[in-house]
Amino acid sequence: MFNLLHNFFPQPIITTFGPFALRWYGLFVSLGILAALLITLRLGKKYFNFNSEKVIDLSFYLIIFGLIGARLYDVLLFLPYYIDNPSQILKIWQGGLAIHGAIIAGLIVIYFFSKREKMPFFKMTAMLVPGLALGQAIGRFGNYFNQELFGLPTSLPWGIPIEIINRPFDFLNHTHFHPTFLYESLGSFVIFILLIIMIEKINLHKKTSSHLTSSYVVVTATYVILYSILRFFLEFIRLDDTLILFYLRWPQIISLFFIFVAVFILIINIHASKKS
Repeated sequence: MFNLLHNFFPQPIITTFGPFALRWYGLFVSLGILAALLITLRLGKKYFNFNSEKVIDLSFYLIIFGLIGARLYDVLLFLPYYIDNPSQILKIWQGGLAIHGAIIAGLIVIYFFSKREKMPFFKMTAMLVPGLALGQAIGRFGNYFNQELFGLPTSLPWGIPIEIINRPFDFLNHTHFHPTFLYESLGSFVIFILLIIMIEKINLHKKTSSHLTSSYVVVTATYVILYSILRFFLEFIRLDDTLILFYLRWPQIISLFFIFVAVFILIINIHASKKS
């Protein structure tokens, strides 16, 4: 089979130090967090008048509670498994960090931080979402080395080989699968570029405070809607286990909910802009 990528099986561990192992998953998650922080620091200084100390302070809480939220979301989603295997809860290096859980936890952190610092909520979210999209684009490569979150079998030249131990039972006789991690990574990177362009255009023109607030709402909603659409359609080919409700996978239901909320906020924002 001709393959544009490769035909070997990637290994999750980079190297070991006695009982400790350095894993690709942890490396790419860390690189994603670092990239998000650097982008946010730059945007905060250049466009949002946020000093570096406050950005780092906020980022610290977002990283800690984002990881907790991502793991807690996954644990609740597969609660029977974790009840039977409680020792697996802390093993985040093996995967199981749900981005929807991180986003929900992040929104809660931003809300309380904005109240404490007396800063506009949507100004902070607009500053943060480009870094979030870039972090997702980088972090998804950790799933590749863990051989997880792949899609249906494919004969396309960019299909990736999956070891038989990682294949679903119904697809044991197939060798190559859709690299859904790569599709999501590329889609997230495109969203990142689009958000950066939007923020630069907003700041090219002098706007009143109310118009800026309206623009920040649009930037935030754009991320939520575009990522939710991306995730909704990718779920049609993903093979990882999840809850099924109304013939939809759980991440699709959450994505639709996020789209509904974002569109609702946009409508309110449009009406408020017309009155101002």
